[in-house]
Amino acid sequence: MIEARPITLRSAAEIGAMREAGRIVAEVHSMVRELARPGITTGELDRRSEELIRARGGVPAFRGYRPPGRVPFPATICTSIDEVIVHGIPGKRRLEDGQVLSVDVGVRLGDYFGDAALTVPVGRVDDEAERLISVTAGSLEAAAEQVRVGNRISDIGAAVQAHVEAAGFSVVRDFVGHGIGTALHEPPEIPNFGRPGYGPRIRAGMVLAIEPMVNAGGWRTRELDDGWTAVTADGSRSAHFEHTIAVTQEGPLVLTLP
Repeated sequence: MIEARPITLRSAAEIGAMREAGRIVAEVHSMVRELARPGITTGELDRRSEELIRARGGVPAFRGYRPPGRVPFPATICTSIDEVIVHGIPGKRRLEDGQVLSVDVGVRLGDYFGDAALTVPVGRVDDEAERLISVTAGSLEAAAEQVRVGNRISDIGAAVQAHVEAAGFSVVRDFVGHGIGTALHEPPEIPNFGRPGYGPRIRAGMVLAIEPMVNAGGWRTRELDDGWTAVTADGSRSAHFEHTIAVTQEGPLVLTLP
């Protein structure tokens, strides 16, 4: 849970600084798309990602990150394969044809953070996997459309849930999106489900990390003994997309695009 404290509204200059952090995140994602082929290890993806982040003057935001009650996260990126929803720890595992790989990347540049995730097919995947990836990406687009001045925070999750459940998939309820700025996780929490019209009003200057997590089966989850890796309770595959998005008077501004 994110500690209850006021939502910070960022200036144009601060949003510009976050855009620079977001560009590094996007560059890592572009590299991962190219590298995510059968045979490469998740540890190699992690090593290459850290090298790129540091070459651009950034710092890996996840490495050493330690929320209350957890051990420090031991890697630069999260690599979540098939039934792993989020927080998969890179290591010696090699990617295999037909897998679904989600990669979450966080970067600190100066005082500001960028955070985004994407899911890619490894080699040739089946029709369900293609559809799961497509629907999850589409749910993030639907969510982003709700990031407008005057809307409510719950409008974001309601849009995700409607898009996902119309396709026959389920929305993870145990993990949420969040505000972001000079800390990786700031208020408000942003569930990916619920009724519209509730929660804080969306205001210009908010910066939100919106991240639908979608399962092919049921929405329930469980955590592995490593204290980080979250998987689907029924073993079904999962996908994850995320962008850092600033609220402006003109509409949503995605900060984690190339």
